[in-house]
Amino acid sequence: MTTVSVPTADAPDLLGDLPDGVRVVVWDGHGEPPDGAQDIELFVGRYDTPPPSRDVFEALPRLRVVQLVSAGVEPWLPVVPDGVVLCNGRGIHGASTAELAVAGMLALLRRLPEAVDAQRRHDWHRAFTDGLAGRHVLVIGAGDIGARIAAAARVFDAETTMVARTERDGVHPLAALPDLLPRHEVVAVAVPQTPDTAGLVDATFLAAMPDGAILVNIARGGIVDTDALLAELQAGRLRAFLDVTDPEPLPAGHPLWDAPGLLLTPHVGGGTTGWDRRAYRLVTDQIRRYVTGDELVNRVTDGY
Repeated sequence: MTTVSVPTADAPDLLGDLPDGVRVVVWDGHGEPPDGAQDIELFVGRYDTPPPSRDVFEALPRLRVVQLVSAGVEPWLPVVPDGVVLCNGRGIHGASTAELAVAGMLALLRRLPEAVDAQRRHDWHRAFTDGLAGRHVLVIGAGDIGARIAAAARVFDAETTMVARTERDGVHPLAALPDLLPRHEVVAVAVPQTPDTAGLVDATFLAAMPDGAILVNIARGGIVDTDALLAELQAGRLRAFLDVTDPEPLPAGHPLWDAPGLLLTPHVGGGTTGWDRRAYRLVTDQIRRYVTGDELVNRVTDGY
């Protein structure tokens, strides 16, 4: 018998047909463990709450796999014990997150926030705006989300360049950023937060962007130096779309709320209807792989 824990009461109904001998219990690692928790081998993490403590996992003697339904893994890295495989939710939220990134950059290029303000004033004022056609878009991160952003930008006739931690065909290394940044009017950040990328978008990075450029951060708030970005926004030199911030949640009195040229959403990149069905298709496949001894997908190594 293989025991699998899922985090919410509706999760068992989202699972597909499971192999014989799989027992499903509902537990998110918080509160009193259910009967049979000592037998849990595969633990599915909850999407919208912090992870359990490391002590919780270390008290599960048969635990072998922690499967997330989020792409980001940073809060889980310190709590998953050595020898337990951590897998993320790569592919679950890629389309919806890339969609929001492109929506944000288009909204700023086409000046939709100003149009909303004019609508509220009943002010019919026509003006030319920028668009993606002919723009140079730099995408930092060449994984699922970054590749989708680049592909969507190309559909709108933008010239796209990709950068990632690992150089490969068609993808520049992070070390190329000082040369690339001045030549791109839109910069989209879609790279995981790791020791290499935390604080990557600092004052020097932002200063290298051309006047009027747009920064899009759909990744993690800690990749961007908030104070440095605020300085550029308040000076009116750059614009930005942020789905993530540092700190997060953003306190009500934080100056980012009122920064000029900023469009802000509250970390909802993956928050589209149907995400849970996509998530549990992956979970079901992982359970089958685990039971049959096949290689698990989305294994996290080196922090992502």
